[in-house]
Amino acid sequence: MCGRALSDDVSKIKLDLKIEFDEIADYKPSFNAAPTAKLPVVVAKNGARALTRMRWGLVPSWATDLKISYSTFNARAEGIESRAAFRAAWRAGRRCLVVADGYYEWRDADKQPFAVALGNRGPMLFAGLWDVWRAPDGTALKSFAIVTTAANALLQPLHGRMPAVLPQDSWAAWLGETAASDGALKALLKPYPGERLTFWPVDRRVGNVRNDDPDLFAPRAEAF
Repeated sequence: MCGRALSDDVSKIKLDLKIEFDEIADYKPSFNAAPTAKLPVVVAKNGARALTRMRWGLVPSWATDLKISYSTFNARAEGIESRAAFRAAWRAGRRCLVVADGYYEWRDADKQPFAVALGNRGPMLFAGLWDVWRAPDGTALKSFAIVTTAANALLQPLHGRMPAVLPQDSWAAWLGETAASDGALKALLKPYPGERLTFWPVDRRVGNVRNDDPDLFAPRAEAF
């Protein structure tokens, strides 16, 4: 799964999410974001929401190097609280919202890529976990993983998994702005209703991360 980062209209994103602190000074939209890229996420900071940028592919604080991040860009909701790479972030409440216009998924049967988005084409907010790792020279790296869950009936023909998309009424709990038990938080990590989503085939060029242009997200005839 590859995400598409924020659209050009960052001001609308900040308004919709009630962002009080914007820590992204040099934002450029991406239409083919992939693991290791630095992408926009929302965190709770000093009682307010901040829009910041983190590296996609969680590097836990105990890691000896960055290699682990190539297998931790997604975090399965099932057992997330006990898996070694994610349990410290889970216990510490390091949760974030990953902001995207949609994401790409490749159909298992023939590897045809599709774009998935909300039916109203509004911003999608994925549940995420983040952590801080310090390099040998003391440099701090903040990184995140997107939480995944079982695909809903609409998307199962494409793939068996999907990101845990969070509706607006769950953002505060996920960010820790309102109290929620571990059980309540785990309950948020469920398939998003299929009737609120849409998907369409896209150009196979999206399979190469060096391609990054608006046409990648546009509908295309399926190529078999």
